[in-house]
Amino acid sequence: MSAVEEEQKARVVGGVRNRLGRAQAVALWGTSGTLISIETSMNQGLPGIDIIGLPDASVSESRKRIRAALSNLGISLSAAKVTVNLQPGAVKKVGTSFDLGIAVTILACEGLIPSDIAAGVVHCGELGLDGRILPVRGVLPTILAGLEAGFTRFVVPYGNRAEAALVPQAEVIAAGHLAEVVQAHGGRAAPSNTEPVPAATSSRENIIEPTDLADVHGQHDARHALELAAAGGHHLLMSGVPGAGKSMLAACLSGIVPPLNHDERIEVLAMQSLAGCVEADELDAVAPPFEAPHHRTTATAMVGGSRPGAIGVFSRAHRGVLFLDEAPEFSRDVLEALRQPLESGYCDIHRAWGSVVLPAKFQLVLAANPCPCGVAGSATQTCSCTPHVRRRYRQKLSGPLLDRVDIQLDVLPVTAADLRRDTPAESSSVVAERVAAARERQTHRYADMPWNTNARAPGAYLREAFSFRSSETHILDQALERGLLSMRGYDRVLRIAATIADLAGRTRPDGDDVLAAALLRMRETQ
Repeated sequence: MSAVEEEQKARVVGGVRNRLGRAQAVALWGTSGTLISIETSMNQGLPGIDIIGLPDASVSESRKRIRAALSNLGISLSAAKVTVNLQPGAVKKVGTSFDLGIAVTILACEGLIPSDIAAGVVHCGELGLDGRILPVRGVLPTILAGLEAGFTRFVVPYGNRAEAALVPQAEVIAAGHLAEVVQAHGGRAAPSNTEPVPAATSSRENIIEPTDLADVHGQHDARHALELAAAGGHHLLMSGVPGAGKSMLAACLSGIVPPLNHDERIEVLAMQSLAGCVEADELDAVAPPFEAPHHRTTATAMVGGSRPGAIGVFSRAHRGVLFLDEAPEFSRDVLEALRQPLESGYCDIHRAWGSVVLPAKFQLVLAANPCPCGVAGSATQTCSCTPHVRRRYRQKLSGPLLDRVDIQLDVLPVTAADLRRDTPAESSSVVAERVAAARERQTHRYADMPWNTNARAPGAYLREAFSFRSSETHILDQALERGLLSMRGYDRVLRIAATIADLAGRTRPDGDDVLAAALLRMRETQ
């Protein structure tokens, strides 16, 4: 008989077994979490484990995993009816991360660990049949939710220890086996000889490596537009023939945008934790995320919510860049789904399993060919598309969507003459310094506001803050009266003008800045 079984028998004979065990867990719903109190009671009745409190199938299946794990730990459950209550009962419990907390309460009922200690700890982890604790998604938001609820001690899987260490306020125990949890809670258990399960590595597709702007030849106007987009957080549309350099320019953006601050970094890592794509060697990275999905990606995959806890591409790009290459080739559902996050910064998802709101504040970059064959407007090639086909292709990017894209420009192909007279281009590091200085001016300007970039500043605020004279906005007023510019477009021109002034080191935009900004809305002002 093992030492654990002997202690278990002694506790039963001595009549000191706890009849009620308590522990804590967190139910995640999107990025928000609700503290779940796990209560387990052992009573007379038919032997078995019942889980109540609105569990889904994955939580209900934990009964078999827990029984096998305890058995392999040398613990035989008493011949009693075990009732596990997950409260509050109105909150849906989804996922396998409740396994560890439920197992701990059963051990407390058996008298193998002190119930009062377990009750003050938040547990998160899936159990293997051999008792090993497997990594799960959402450990970082679980810890943040637990801290918000007033708990400071956490037990997490060994494979998630790196992301758990990002929160210094939390006292974290990273356990690879259930026996380690028993020991950490003051109980006795034979040490495990099994290796802990490492964090799973994710396969990220469609990753575009950052490109240095020094490698971009010519393209003065496009480089300037890219710098403006980075400095002000503006959405950008580049249209041009294949090979003009649209994708290369988009890849340069991640090299000039400012790094994430601490709070933004935690937000991004929390989203990546939920998506299951946190890499241990990337936890110290401060570069904003860059997502470049394939044009056949479905609307559900982009928005998220195919199942509870499923994070879409929009949310994975939160606080970063979302690049849609060959934008007209995306389905209409995907393109129209962009409108809500572009306007509010969130994805409001409603599915049969429930509703959830996911953050999705990204900077959108679109690249498009002028027509299906790609050569419309080329000086050297003849377009094979009819005018009707070209018009229908352009209309795939709807007016309401384009109305939300600040900067819209044509990217012309580089010619041999451009290469001959091309001077050495500025590197990304040089441009990034100017972008950082412009962002610093915006941070100072909007210090007491809920936004921190020109792209998200309300037009009414800019009009009041800068007190534009009629002579400075004359071109915009005329375009608005003629229906060439919407009110949303009017405000977006002012936002671009503010960024032009910030890059130039001026305190306010003038009439020339407004005119230059209007030319970057060429599809509305011409």
